[in-house]
Amino acid sequence: MIAVVNSMGYLGIDAYRVRVEADLDNNLPGFDVVGLPDASVKESRDRVRAAMKNTGFEFPDARITVNLAPANIRKEGSLYDLPILMAILCADGQIDGVPEHSAFIGELSLTGNIGAVKGVLAMVIAARDMGLSPVFVPRDNAAEASVINGVTVYAVEKLEEIIAHLSGRKELAPVRASDFPCVDTEGNEPDFADVRGQQMSARALEVAAAGGHNVLLIGPPGSGKSMLAKRLPSILPDMTFEESIQCTKIHSIAGILPPGVQLIRRRPFRSPHHNASSAALVGGGHVPGPGEVSIAHNGVLFLDELPEFNKATLDMLRQPLEDHVVTISRSTGRVTYPCDFQLIAAMNPCRCGYFGHPTRPCTCRKGAVTRYLSKISGPLLDRIDIHVEVPPVDYSDLSRATPSECSALIKQRVDAARGRQQERFAGTGISCNARITPELFHQACVLTDDASRLLKLAFDRMHLSGRAYDRIVKVARTIADLDGSDVISSPHISEAVQYRSLDREYWNQ
Repeated sequence: MIAVVNSMGYLGIDAYRVRVEADLDNNLPGFDVVGLPDASVKESRDRVRAAMKNTGFEFPDARITVNLAPANIRKEGSLYDLPILMAILCADGQIDGVPEHSAFIGELSLTGNIGAVKGVLAMVIAARDMGLSPVFVPRDNAAEASVINGVTVYAVEKLEEIIAHLSGRKELAPVRASDFPCVDTEGNEPDFADVRGQQMSARALEVAAAGGHNVLLIGPPGSGKSMLAKRLPSILPDMTFEESIQCTKIHSIAGILPPGVQLIRRRPFRSPHHNASSAALVGGGHVPGPGEVSIAHNGVLFLDELPEFNKATLDMLRQPLEDHVVTISRSTGRVTYPCDFQLIAAMNPCRCGYFGHPTRPCTCRKGAVTRYLSKISGPLLDRIDIHVEVPPVDYSDLSRATPSECSALIKQRVDAARGRQQERFAGTGISCNARITPELFHQACVLTDDASRLLKLAFDRMHLSGRAYDRIVKVARTIADLDGSDVISSPHISEAVQYRSLDREYWNQ
């Protein structure tokens, strides 16, 4: 007898339907799983056999063949344990059957408990779009599944709960978003009120937040680069519901969604170590998974000690920074992950860290500064809009008891500037000034005559590239938005040019 049960799978951030077909034959006993399963799927045979016996069911004394269709997509993970078991029970007649349009997702323990799996949010969304309902998911994944409307979701902890529900003995209650508390970490974020000194650096981060620009912080050890970077999320605009869904899908697929969290409501802040591999940073693996650039989608990716990263790994950021998506090709398939993140990088000005320090001499040999900076390629630097120096802080600033301007006030100005940009780019799909397309560049960035002359002077003296020219104008557009101006004037260009430290000649000495 053959039985068919619906399940779901995912490839990248997109999910698809999987038909779990179970056939029982009177030939010699055996248990085969086909349909391009990986090792973890093949191991489901042992989990399913033990779970059936330990929950009071009889494991069929027959030749069992389970097919996971479509067979041309590799299946990975333990999420097919539950649908495989349900298909076998149906084929053996131990249960009457399952609703035709239902779907089952979950890992089985040897005792019949149902454990959490990755990617539930993406799979529930796809199930709804395909008309599959109800969907049975592990109880530990109920929070993320509850936010999707238009589909009935049942959260289960034990196999017996599903059997009792299907037989009508004890019906399950569908999960609702109101069943789970809203988790928000807004009160735990570092605040700019704690910053002492560093007014120019704080201003640069305000400009970056207002326009979605990438930033490179350059300064000696202990000057506050990491402290400043960690406070950037506190002044970024709030995420929309669609952005929260995107972030939560990626975190769920990566397996890092905290238990009990429905949605990622605060913009992610990711800070990988400088020894991170290219696969960890950009994504990869035998079955391509998301990297840090995708986990930071709609948030901030902070790379501390930038020159200490592998140069080849850093250069892999060039395409994601330009296209805001990363495509990973493997023999098992090709996936595309979104990675629209804001890059904040930090570095010392030289190997010893004290080049240009007002009181401590640099101990690097002649030419060492240039070699140190050359670890970061020119094309990557061109993709970073703002280069700002973070000088050492004076004792008078550190000992000052009066707090600096708080993040809430800075965020008000950032939100106002973003509002101007939304009006300007309404209907174009552009979210901020950093994403201005070449077609809209001259229309959106109107310069006064004085601003044009000043920009030409800076372009000639600093030997800027075409991409650096675009970056300066876009940053100036953001400064003008913060100033409430429709046109870019010379003070806006002057400030934007000051944010190109690594284009100045003395850094190349």
